[in-house]
Amino acid sequence: MDTPLSTVAVIGLGTMGTGIAEVLARAGREVIGIDVSDAAALQAVAALEASTARAVQRERITEEERRDALARFRTFSDLQAAADADLVIEVVTESYEAKQEVFRALDSIVRPTTIIATGTNALSVTRLAADSAHPERVLGLHFFNPAPAMKLVEVVSSVLTAPTAVEAVTTLARDLGKEPVAVGDRPGFIADGLLFGYLNQAAAMYEAKYASREDIDAAMRLGCGLPMGPLALLDLIGIDTARTVLDAMYSESKDRLHAPAPILKQLSEAGLSGRKSGRGFYTYEGAGSQVVVRDALTPLESATAATGRTVQSVGVAGSGTMASGIAEVFAKAGYDVVLAARSQEKAETAKSRIAKSLSRSVDKGRMTAEARDETLARVTPAGSLDAFADVDLAVEAVAEDLEVKQQLFATLDKVCKPGAVLATTTSSLPVVACARATSRPQDVIGMHFFNPAPAMKLVEVVRTVLTSDDVHATVREVCTKIRKHPVDCGDRAGFIVNALLFPYLNNAIKMVEQHYATLDDIDAAMKLGGGYPMGPFELLDVVGLDVSLAIEQVLHREFRDPGLAPAPLLEHLVAAGCLGRKTGRGFREYARR
Repeated sequence: MDTPLSTVAVIGLGTMGTGIAEVLARAGREVIGIDVSDAAALQAVAALEASTARAVQRERITEEERRDALARFRTFSDLQAAADADLVIEVVTESYEAKQEVFRALDSIVRPTTIIATGTNALSVTRLAADSAHPERVLGLHFFNPAPAMKLVEVVSSVLTAPTAVEAVTTLARDLGKEPVAVGDRPGFIADGLLFGYLNQAAAMYEAKYASREDIDAAMRLGCGLPMGPLALLDLIGIDTARTVLDAMYSESKDRLHAPAPILKQLSEAGLSGRKSGRGFYTYEGAGSQVVVRDALTPLESATAATGRTVQSVGVAGSGTMASGIAEVFAKAGYDVVLAARSQEKAETAKSRIAKSLSRSVDKGRMTAEARDETLARVTPAGSLDAFADVDLAVEAVAEDLEVKQQLFATLDKVCKPGAVLATTTSSLPVVACARATSRPQDVIGMHFFNPAPAMKLVEVVRTVLTSDDVHATVREVCTKIRKHPVDCGDRAGFIVNALLFPYLNNAIKMVEQHYATLDDIDAAMKLGGGYPMGPFELLDVVGLDVSLAIEQVLHREFRDPGLAPAPLLEHLVAAGCLGRKTGRGFREYARR
């Protein structure tokens, strides 16, 4: 197996196979594309021609390099064409029967030293290898879609794989400009093993009618910085493919979080598999199109359930980073803001934090000095909640402690005028418990801002069963005026973002506990393979392990699902005082400031 892998056969010229062929051809490899469908082969050639033409236009390659790449890609309909290949990569239908048929045929075609790689992300590489005459040469080579753009390649070894085969394809991956990560054989490997559980929960959340598809997707894009929302991503991947991956994951883990949401079965069996069929969670212009078109579920932009109340002045309770950030947001939008803390000194300190933030904006050219001064003049610091007597909207941003919040809402009930809207920024506590601390629960709603509030566009608008329609309408209108994107959700633990984000983070911790992968490999896999702005362990250390544990505990108590139980490693680190960046040590160690 000590070969440079200069000739590579790619079996299956669908989207992924064509993408892999392009990567190989542009990197100087001779590529033999094989597909039983002549139409698929022609489409692959056309796709490669179009893609390389775009690369020339963008000056990423020369016209000569383009011609050379195209000359290195030849297509065939017979597996016999793979006879001279140093490496074969199969990317056929995700079923044991289809892949085993290819593997058995290859045994009598290719040389004994030829490496055979499967592109599966759901099936057992070990089972496929065991069915081969030379199991030591079989491994997994999992590219991500679109293969030319995505940097991650998971190199999957079975207990039967020869180390020389792993070394050869790892070297190849680096030569292709990819980042190879070595993993063992289990469904989903690293990236999809974490990604598909999250996608499944998002599908279940939508199926339960907890939030609309648009709000779920917007929440995860704007609240987590993800390139796509989960339901749009399921449509891109293929709902049938997602169901296959989840079935494989559940058969191994028996974790309910991996049991495919019934809606995935309903859609896939109806032929509504996503973009490739023209309809999935969304409707598209046609099969294979990425352009979303209106359908019966698309919300009407002009639809308003009720007329909101007038809001001219806002009270923000709290003196921390979130409180000052929220006050800054309202003041920038032209609202008069009362910033109340437990003392006048704390309130003045919070206002000075706003002044520093606004000055940074001036330094960066984002606002003028005059606008800064006008904005700051709208903020009035106060040492008591009595200053909220005339505000139209009161927003609390105090400690995430239910008793503290209930006491504050009881005070707001006495201080605020009739008709004032009372909002909590809680991220995990029941909003209705705050509402019941008042004599006007119909006026209470959740407004969950994200940190840092001036930069993050998302606000989760949380209605309780007691919140009135006009209060809900008021908060949505206010969100638009302060240039935030509101998403509607009900009053349950985690709302949208945390209910989807923290089980994913918890599962990443379990992956480390099980010694399946390292912190660095998992973080790299999710950034390079999933397009995440931060890996899960980077994010956990930034959020704080104590905060993360508290949210995990709330989710576990609310949903009673064993799969949501906090990972013991997280509990141990918190008990040891390793809380992340703020203490200098969490999953990683940090230099003390």
